[in-house]
Amino acid sequence: MNNLAICYENGKGTEKNLGKAFHWYQEAAENGNEKAMNNLVNCYINGKGTEKNLEKALCWYQKVAENGDEEAMYNLASFYYIGIGTEKSLEKAFYWHQKAAEKDHVKAMYNLAICYDDGIGTEKNLEKAFYWYQKAAEKDHVKAMYNLAICYKNGKGTEKNLEKAFYWYQKAAEKDHVMAINNLANCYNDGKGTEKNLEKAFYWYQKAAENGVKEAMYNLAVCYKNGKGTEKNLEKAFHWYQKAVENGNEKAMNNLAACYENGEGTEKNLEKTFYWYQKAAENGIKEAMYNLAICYKNGKGTEKNLEKAFHWYQKAAENGFKEAMYNLANCYKNGEGTEINLEKAFHWYQKAVENDSEGSAIFYLALCYEYGEGTEKI
Repeated sequence: MNNLAICYENGKGTEKNLGKAFHWYQEAAENGNEKAMNNLVNCYINGKGTEKNLEKALCWYQKVAENGDEEAMYNLASFYYIGIGTEKSLEKAFYWHQKAAEKDHVKAMYNLAICYDDGIGTEKNLEKAFYWYQKAAEKDHVKAMYNLAICYKNGKGTEKNLEKAFYWYQKAAEKDHVMAINNLANCYNDGKGTEKNLEKAFYWYQKAAENGVKEAMYNLAVCYKNGKGTEKNLEKAFHWYQKAVENGNEKAMNNLAACYENGEGTEKNLEKTFYWYQKAAENGIKEAMYNLAICYKNGKGTEKNLEKAFHWYQKAAENGFKEAMYNLANCYKNGEGTEINLEKAFHWYQKAVENDSEGSAIFYLALCYEYGEGTEKI
């Protein structure tokens, strides 16, 4: 009966007739033919020879799954996970992913790992997540390879092992997983899990950048700017900073501003310098906050404004940028953009020294102690 249905569905030896195909699939399915059950599900899902009916599709998937078919188990899990033909049930999705995974269904292994990793339909269990990522990775599931590498890198569910992290990044990268390509480049760049190799780092950053990874675009630009693993090329550095910015990389905004400031790889343009420092600063890049303060202090690409310079020195200093700590202390000492406050000047000179700022901070801190400015005289 199932074979007859296939003939009607595909027009083999007779005219194509989806209604009759559906009829004979149904007959065969009701007589226990599992292949027919799967084909009947397909009819209900796609409305072939009958009206689309996801509830009935779910019902037949359940029957096939209960008969031990791992593909049906996996599909049934997907129905419960999304809520197709039934109410969404993460617990049932987990149950059927587990059943399918135990029968070596690779996609189910990966999804089961995700369930354990994120606590979906079950309690979070990083050891079990690691176990199932490993099982799926060993069966060539690319996303599992990448996640397994992350487990080894961060010691999630297993002991930290940078060599194994590198190995699985490499396996996933060779199968074109774009984030694995970027992370493999990081391994070569930093010498983590493998020997440092700037040429290979450059190669893999380039691959990742060309595949749209914004972090790789930034790192590729750095390679070109500093001649790391390739010849120095400021025009290409500028190009990739620009591409990284267009894709939303905040750090690249600061570096793009520096290109415009110094005329590196492009024409010098102080208005664009100011614009991109401002964008980067507003996105939380502390170095850009400091650079934006310098623009306001000196009137670079914008009108001179000591109050705004003070504001951005303060923001950068509070975010731990040591050079800003020294300049903020000077603002308080000299009343630039704010009222003179010797106690705060002393505080920020002290913070600058504690953070290994330039020698000037040590000199002015010594003066504070010598003359009792903002602290007790020594």
